[in-house]
Amino acid sequence: MPLFMDVHTIDGGVPVGDVVKAHKADLETQDAYDVKYLRYWVDQQAGKIFCLVDAPDAEAANTVHREAHGLVAEEIYEVQEGS
Repeated sequence: MPLFMDVHTIDGGVPVGDVVKAHKADLETQDAYDVKYLRYWVDQQAGKIFCLVDAPDAEAANTVHREAHGLVAEEIYEVQEGS
């Protein structure tokens, strides 16, 4: 399956604890859509969250976010793993 990197922007910053909770909700929801959230990164002060996801398509990845916690990504990029 393709890999995607999605980007979320939360105005005013984002606490890491909130991201941990959202990621756990993604993991609980992902199997229904043949999606696997692999990793995430957070820039707390800038309010940026980056998620690496293995999914059939970008919409499936965003559907998991929508159902799990409602925070859909503003941007999603198909990426290839480098060596």
